[in-house]
Amino acid sequence: MKGQAQLEIGSVVGSSTVVRARSTNPLRLLTPRVRGGSVWAYTSNFGGGLVGGDQTRLEIKIDRGASCFLSTQASTKIYRNPDRLPCSHELHATIAEGALLVVAPDPVQCFTDSCYEQHQQFDLASGASLVLIDWMSSGRSARGERWSFVRYGSRNEIYRDEQLLLLDNLLLDSSDGALTDPFRTGGFHCLATVVIIGEALCVQARSVLHWVNAQPIDPQSSLAFSASPLREGVLLRLAGMNVEQVSREIRRQLGFLPSLLADDPWLRKF
Repeated sequence: MKGQAQLEIGSVVGSSTVVRARSTNPLRLLTPRVRGGSVWAYTSNFGGGLVGGDQTRLEIKIDRGASCFLSTQASTKIYRNPDRLPCSHELHATIAEGALLVVAPDPVQCFTDSCYEQHQQFDLASGASLVLIDWMSSGRSARGERWSFVRYGSRNEIYRDEQLLLLDNLLLDSSDGALTDPFRTGGFHCLATVVIIGEALCVQARSVLHWVNAQPIDPQSSLAFSASPLREGVLLRLAGMNVEQVSREIRRQLGFLPSLLADDPWLRKF
């Protein structure tokens, strides 16, 4: 089933407002009451996830000076797909001058024998800012399902005034060998990528980079992380033993968000 959604956020009398919001099954779009001057929006799926044949696409437009926090109701579950039918999600966001978009979904959870691809593209105007969290878990580890899916792919593209700033691609394909191999996922159960980009977030990005560079290397640590400088930002990667551990570190590194959104996006969720 193919589902589409459109979300447009504008700035009205100094406050971010939903100008347009629509969606078709199996993709749902929820926009609760505005908090602190920013729009908070959540995506959801019937059944809590995607089955073989589901292909969804979300288009977002953030107008000049507006801000939006985009998340999910819960983890996106990718159900068994033994027939290898297409299963994918696309996100295309256009962020105008002085606007802010925070994309902070719960992690993708791939079940045994599932296949999933996602492609996210962000087009930033001059002065626009973006915070992106892209992460996944090993599956239903409590049921013994650990990296037992067939294929997972995630591609992120970020442009500034049509010039490519970042192209990041993750592919885990079981046809290349066991996903549990020590040189692939090792003993970790959660992988995450965090991007902070924009002139308005340069101070926060440098703070993350400096903190990572100052940490000692501990081969026995249950949490691995690295950071790479970007033009106007930073790329942070994390790998942990469980979702909760990685979530705590992400929230710590993004501790500046409540001041930008005038509310804590995770306070009522966890």
